[in-house]
Amino acid sequence: MTDELDLAIDRAAGARPIAGNTLEQYPDSPATLAAMLADIAAARRWIHLENYIIRDDHTGRCFADALAERARAGVRARVLYDAFGSVGTSRRFWHRLRQAGVQVRAFHRLLSLRPLEVLKRDHRKLLVTDGLTAMVGGLCIGDEWAGDPARGRQPWRDTMVRVCGPAVTALDAAFGRLWRRAGDPLPADELDADPAACGDSSVRVIAGVPGRAHIYRAVQLLAATAAERLWITDAYLLAPPPLYAALLDAAKAGVDVRLLVPGTSDLPVLRNFTRAGYRELLHAGVRVFEWRGPMLHAKTLLVDRRWARVGSSNLNVPSLLTNYELDLLAECNTLTEALAAQFRRDLASSREVVLQPRRLRLPARLVGAPAVPPAEAVPPAPHKRSGYELGAVAVVALRRVAGGARRAIAWTAVGTCIGLGTLLLAFPHVMSITLAAGAFWLALVFGLFALERRRSREEAMDAD
Repeated sequence: MTDELDLAIDRAAGARPIAGNTLEQYPDSPATLAAMLADIAAARRWIHLENYIIRDDHTGRCFADALAERARAGVRARVLYDAFGSVGTSRRFWHRLRQAGVQVRAFHRLLSLRPLEVLKRDHRKLLVTDGLTAMVGGLCIGDEWAGDPARGRQPWRDTMVRVCGPAVTALDAAFGRLWRRAGDPLPADELDADPAACGDSSVRVIAGVPGRAHIYRAVQLLAATAAERLWITDAYLLAPPPLYAALLDAAKAGVDVRLLVPGTSDLPVLRNFTRAGYRELLHAGVRVFEWRGPMLHAKTLLVDRRWARVGSSNLNVPSLLTNYELDLLAECNTLTEALAAQFRRDLASSREVVLQPRRLRLPARLVGAPAVPPAEAVPPAPHKRSGYELGAVAVVALRRVAGGARRAIAWTAVGTCIGLGTLLLAFPHVMSITLAAGAFWLALVFGLFALERRRSREEAMDAD
């Protein structure tokens, strides 16, 4: 009999199940980076590396050296990076790769004739070698993920999955589609690998595309059908209202809903927004845990004992609606149990957020409690923040100080508006010329964008 849930997920995700795969979890970031470097070193035909962040640091240079060595050996090595995510990476870094024979492309450059495309980022993390093996998940290429124990810096906690089997072909094809959006397509012979079945796991390769909401619809459907457990690990959880409601409804129906999120984040502003929804979740029966390590960057989801999702997408609006993302949705007992075991280990290094009643009918206070009995708890290793993490925290601290002076900000806004009005009255000609120049510049930008879109449509119609 046809599984109606399978059909619904096929349509929601825009992907059919691919059988015959082996899926292996990689929850240790340094070990994952080492495995990826080993895969690159073993490549004989082609290497497809796609990532949101590739840094010009020790870790990034290790990857650059490995890619350059393979390119000089005649292997076709291609790197696709996001122009916004890797904005801090020097031009010299990319130039060295190109000199070695590596083909490098930036996805959606920040300065282009398509200003609206700036919001559509390539947030995917993927490595495919020879069309036979692939690594996909949430890990970027940078020292944050490698850590530096000698300097007291622990690696970020992330999750990748190694794929062996026919699903690798679908992952390679996903790379090819975005490579084509950034320039010429891949040669036909670079997608002709035909990996044999090497396991018994079925997996869907869900390629998130802006405006299509494939991952969003699939996750919402899974959350709505959960009967036993719904365990979510997410780095930047800020669920849209329909998905947030699905979590509440599942918990009220008796499903074991658990959320594992960072206790300290490289984007503390998002963490503050996440905490704003805790009370309603806790009242509904959702259990919320905050990781006590340096940064929890993994994106995983477990539904009952059947479904496991791992990938690049966070449960927030940019990932679900505007970014290009890449997730695996698997029916694999081995992967599901491995992810569940890792989830329990992560809880042992977390604190559960609970509501503490207060007097005078005030709302309950959010407090942290040990996730497990103290005797069983695994204390997190001491962590010294990197310059990147300290910078993010400093920015948020300044914002908090400013937020505490609301009246001063309001008066500043009043003064600014009065000042602009005074300038318009005192220097009408200068101000009108300035405003007109700005308006004409915007008109030029959007006019060029419209012409470019029209030209693209005409080329597409001619090709058909």
